[in-house]
Amino acid sequence: MFYNVENLFDPFDDSLTRDEEFTPMGQRYWTWRKMETKINGIYKVIMAVGEADPPVLVGMCEVENGFVLHKLVNDTPLGKFEYRVVHRESPDRRGIDVALLYRPDRFQVQEKEFVPVVFPDDTARKTREILYVRGILATDTLHVFVNHWPSKYGGELESEGGRFAAALTLKRKVDSIKVFYPDARILIMGDMNDEPESQPVAEGLGACLREVPDCPSGLINIAAILKDRGFGSYKYQGVWGIIDQLIVSQSLLDGKHKLYTTTLKAKVFESDQLLEPDERYSGKRPFRTFIGFRYHGGFSDHLPVYIDLLENEE
Repeated sequence: MFYNVENLFDPFDDSLTRDEEFTPMGQRYWTWRKMETKINGIYKVIMAVGEADPPVLVGMCEVENGFVLHKLVNDTPLGKFEYRVVHRESPDRRGIDVALLYRPDRFQVQEKEFVPVVFPDDTARKTREILYVRGILATDTLHVFVNHWPSKYGGELESEGGRFAAALTLKRKVDSIKVFYPDARILIMGDMNDEPESQPVAEGLGACLREVPDCPSGLINIAAILKDRGFGSYKYQGVWGIIDQLIVSQSLLDGKHKLYTTTLKAKVFESDQLLEPDERYSGKRPFRTFIGFRYHGGFSDHLPVYIDLLENEE
């Protein structure tokens, strides 16, 4: 499961980041009570995705720090599943990070790395790292990446170089894994801030838009297939897009290994509780926490995406 949780902040001012708006006296009048309401909402979403058995892996972005993550996994009913947290403070100037929650009874972490994104034209620029975790799931090795690529702030074309930098960083790491594990089972998730067919995703990373046997990168963008079926995770100016993506290696789709999946096992979680009427553009839209700077009280401006991983019989 991957979920952009839309600014999960604590109400305290961190002098090292630009989080002043998420304080009681800031522009968003962010309080302890609002934080707890949001954390409680996120817990309910995670539980609802897994029904009685919540997801083994939960990738997240737009989280401020370990404090809010540990409140989520310890101070809600998620506590009985004993989720562990992979996270560290990123160099992002807004103070928002990526993280992975995992259930240690089902997934055993063997390696983790926070891969920095370097901008060739502006080496002083900082953004979220790409989180890489290698672990054992169902006696098979799974390589997991959690992403939150630079936004389109300042214009789509003007900002595209930032997303290309993230895409190429991810591609280099994937390629380095394949040198040692040519058949590696890889799961990439994240908010790419771009569509599957965009140049950073389709050309920079090389994620193929269809499940084809001759995909040069060996990476299949499941989100592109979901988009073709009419699904979206984010609504902008009345149009649904799917910037929250799931990309898998072909070795997860060929059914030859202990761990496998199919394109039909991926979904956008469209529960009614996460949506509200779109009075401006018609239809529905995500029930978000903020509209501009006005508190709206919802879950997030994104919908979660998830995929079921299956286990072959020996």
